[in-house]
Amino acid sequence: MPTGISPRPRPARSPAAVPRGSTWPIPWVLGEAHVVNIITNTGAAFAHEIAVAVPTPVPTQSMLWQQALIGIIVGVLPVAIGLLCYPALRGVGQAGMNFLLALTIGLLAFLLVDMTFEALELAGESAAMFQGSSMVLLVALASFLILMGVGHWRGTPTGLSLSFFIALGIGLHNFGEGLAIGAAFAAGSAGLGTFLVLGFALHNVTEGIGIAAPILRVRPPLWSFAALALLAGLPAVFGLWLGSLAYAPQWSALALGVGAGAIAQVIVEVGAYLLRSNPGSRSPLFSPAVLGGLLTGIGFMYVTAAIIKI
Repeated sequence: MPTGISPRPRPARSPAAVPRGSTWPIPWVLGEAHVVNIITNTGAAFAHEIAVAVPTPVPTQSMLWQQALIGIIVGVLPVAIGLLCYPALRGVGQAGMNFLLALTIGLLAFLLVDMTFEALELAGESAAMFQGSSMVLLVALASFLILMGVGHWRGTPTGLSLSFFIALGIGLHNFGEGLAIGAAFAAGSAGLGTFLVLGFALHNVTEGIGIAAPILRVRPPLWSFAALALLAGLPAVFGLWLGSLAYAPQWSALALGVGAGAIAQVIVEVGAYLLRSNPGSRSPLFSPAVLGGLLTGIGFMYVTAAIIKI
């Protein structure tokens, strides 16, 4: 429910002056569309549309468990399925390794573009006092620089540490997916919410393969696979909780901005790792395996995203 809507329909008088950034109750009818016209003290008027008026959900233990299960199906389970491909992928040669690393870059590149545009769109819906677009870009830059500093604090990340960085970037993206699903259920659109659950689950399967790519030449402990799946998928649960209980466009834009910066940092690290893995090649980025992996990653994510947004 948008900020400023009363939990019960009742007549209300608008105050003579509304302080900046504050809220006030207005009358509304459950399930109906509403257009709120606001007039400033200078006489300028603008409108805000509420597509479906519903009360803000009250958290219950049952509801939180149900949403946690949905978040696990959307985030943790698809990533775990992708990670299960690890034994089959260990036998690939250098060309196969290049393909998988490029596939990871393609997946992340699509997520970066998708998150950036979604964050800017949400920023445009937030109040002007938050300076939405500037907030998103500055937060993304700060996130990128902080993670670059952390990643290189103890040397260049490779192997398992690089996989954890990939899982972190994907986890922040899955947090945004959880926000979208939670907001759909909070608005009373169960059909859309269910469709998003199925679509995002399909969308996320390949992410597990991308996370596994940097560790194909090492033998990580078994606990690391569980940790990678949880780091990449569990944020969907928290996003679903937040989206259904306290959705606000400015905070969603802020979270997506952080995720965009994190994914940009991971793309840089995976690209550098790809170059280091081919020391004797003059132009590994333009090899058929790399170009094929890059286009496959972008194409798969684009097609599955298109299915979700139909």
